[in-house]
Amino acid sequence: MAHAESQTLVAADYAHERALVAAGFPRVAGVDEAGRGPLAGPVVAAAVVLGPNAIPDGIADSKIISAEEREALFEALCGSAEVSFAFGSVAAIDRINILQATLAAMRRAVIGLPQPPDAVIIDGKQVPANMPCEARPLVDGDALSLSVAAASIVAKVIRDRLMMRCEESFSGYGLASHKGYSTKAHQNALAELGPCRLHRRSFGRVAAWFETQGELALDADQ
Repeated sequence: MAHAESQTLVAADYAHERALVAAGFPRVAGVDEAGRGPLAGPVVAAAVVLGPNAIPDGIADSKIISAEEREALFEALCGSAEVSFAFGSVAAIDRINILQATLAAMRRAVIGLPQPPDAVIIDGKQVPANMPCEARPLVDGDALSLSVAAASIVAKVIRDRLMMRCEESFSGYGLASHKGYSTKAHQNALAELGPCRLHRRSFGRVAAWFETQGELALDADQ
């Protein structure tokens, strides 16, 4: 998607951050995640504190800008902002569910910032428990807040890079192209090859494979 078109679609600005600064919270971080929906791989959360006078041009919700734009903005953010990220592992996702694994990763990302923020804006409706600072949820935050949009870019780039590297060790699933999402190609590979260690056993399509295989094994024993 062209950069000009991205700017037309997105209304993200710094107003939410300025409101928090005016309320007595001078250091504000945006928090978002990438990878809640895929069948495979971890979820990644990121926290970003933008420099108010050094905000890279073109920041927008990571979902509506191109991979090339995301990569360029990721590099710009790493050079101009405070950035932290954390993973919610596949094991954690299956143990405590995707929502709780995501919230826990968000908290770790905030704690991992070089300096503690005074407040955070979190994309969505929920706030992780035991946050170390003021925390405000913001529905569609990645489309409304520049800090949250920046965090969405960081989380997306890190997760995409990880899944592309996973293709080297878990070939045949097409992870480099669909990043673990439930595309038709991924569903076909899952049916043919079965799940690998990256697959989330608690997710419907993966769980269904194990249920089917168990039924087939029972049939074979009879």
